[in-house]
Amino acid sequence: MRSPKLGILAGSGVLPRCLIDACREARRDVFVVAFEGIARAEDIDAAAHAWVHLGEVKRTFELLHEADVEEVVLAGPVGRPSLRSLRLDGRARKLLMKLGWGASGDNQLLSLLVDELEGEGFRVVGVDDILTDLVAPLGPIGSLEPDADARADIAVAARVARALGALDIGQAVVAQQGVVLGVEAVEGTDALLARCAKLHRREGPGGVLVKLKKPGQERRADLPTIGPRTVEGAQRAGLSGIAVEAAGALVIDQAAVAAAANAAGMFVVGIAPEED
Repeated sequence: MRSPKLGILAGSGVLPRCLIDACREARRDVFVVAFEGIARAEDIDAAAHAWVHLGEVKRTFELLHEADVEEVVLAGPVGRPSLRSLRLDGRARKLLMKLGWGASGDNQLLSLLVDELEGEGFRVVGVDDILTDLVAPLGPIGSLEPDADARADIAVAARVARALGALDIGQAVVAQQGVVLGVEAVEGTDALLARCAKLHRREGPGGVLVKLKKPGQERRADLPTIGPRTVEGAQRAGLSGIAVEAAGALVIDQAAVAAAANAAGMFVVGIAPEED
């Protein structure tokens, strides 16, 4: 049975390339709409594609229709550029007027985009529907597990992450010995870890990074994601480990993440969403 042709809205990071490779292996037709200045050419050149500016919503929909796309997946973060740099078309202005660019969090905006895509007749699917091997498992990824101190910090960071997520602010929190060292906002997880690395850390056990999806999050867009680079950033920040939501986060190249964590003497673990 033929799989529906997939349209990939490509942001930054490696997810667009992972999806293209999976479609090639499955002999599934794919078309990529790549965002200028965000997606990397080397990640999407292997597939049929077109480049658009982030504010060209009408053109994006036209390209998907012209390519006879049936299903659409949003892959990779796009950040929050200034309105002036977006080159908004009329369709984009109408979308943003529904919520307000500055007054809305990422989940609200992405949920609205999903609704608009479905209104155009496309079926929107999640990255985890296609790359099922990336879904974070419950339990350790690697040979190490959090000790009692790390479990206590995971609980603190998880409570703060859920509070932030309920306000549609961010997905990640760093805590050490019960103290919150940093929270993620628009800058992303890599920048959060770089910021924490510059702090005068408390003596004693290293802290933890916790990433959870937001309460009520549109899971077909922007699931929490970590990869080997996250482990490297956490090591530079002096952390003892990373916890992500089992079945609610993506782990890019789990074997490489496990190897990097083992080499760094850190744990990476999937936790239940209610773990506290």
